[in-house]
Amino acid sequence: MLLHLSTWPEVENYLKISQGIIIPIGSTEQHGPTGLIGTDAICAEAIAKGVGEETQAMVAPTINVGMALHHTAFPGTMSLRPTTLIQVIEDYLTCLTKAGFTRFFFINGHGGNIATLKGAFSQTYYHLAHLNLPQADHVRCQVGNWFMCRSVYKKAKELYGDQEGSHATPSEVAVTQYIYPESIKNAPLAKDVASGYPIYGSADFRRHYPDGRMGSNPALATPEHGQQLYELAVKELCESYLKFLQND
Repeated sequence: MLLHLSTWPEVENYLKISQGIIIPIGSTEQHGPTGLIGTDAICAEAIAKGVGEETQAMVAPTINVGMALHHTAFPGTMSLRPTTLIQVIEDYLTCLTKAGFTRFFFINGHGGNIATLKGAFSQTYYHLAHLNLPQADHVRCQVGNWFMCRSVYKKAKELYGDQEGSHATPSEVAVTQYIYPESIKNAPLAKDVASGYPIYGSADFRRHYPDGRMGSNPALATPEHGQQLYELAVKELCESYLKFLQND
């Protein structure tokens, strides 16, 4: 059940059954010469919809722009500052809490969002406590990073070994190929790809990772791999979401 395709009476009826909602969050950033700029948001949204369908959960609109400041030296990348993203999440959760939601399960597609999400949760708990909302003490937030699911990690290693890398990975590219087969990109990729450098500013990032990849070989990706990874992520995150709803 998608929030943006529902009416307010439908949401009101849903809240009589469940106070849980899934929020996909990704990023709009470069993913190397063959990866779509929307990769992180595309993967998070598709997997969140899959989890929503399996668990009959409400799914909120995707937060498409995340914290990707270190990628902004590449054309097309968009980013929010950590402080801005924290405020966006706090405002989202405040509105949804006022409506009656208390369990917020974020399905995340971008590693750069993790620290900011945790900060946003802490700030939101603090903010809600001062609004005197009757349900504020029952609000819980959790992040499910689809690319860190055990089954997904295991399958990616099985398929790609040490060529999986850590950015513009064949696993995430494969998922986008499964979702958007008409948008598969091909481009020459250098055999030597940098890895292991710490992340600082955007200029430094592009200097060390000139084509945007971090130890990855996305040429190994296929739509068939993407379907396998998608199904594994949906299955594991369904279990995580249902368990999250039961936690007091």
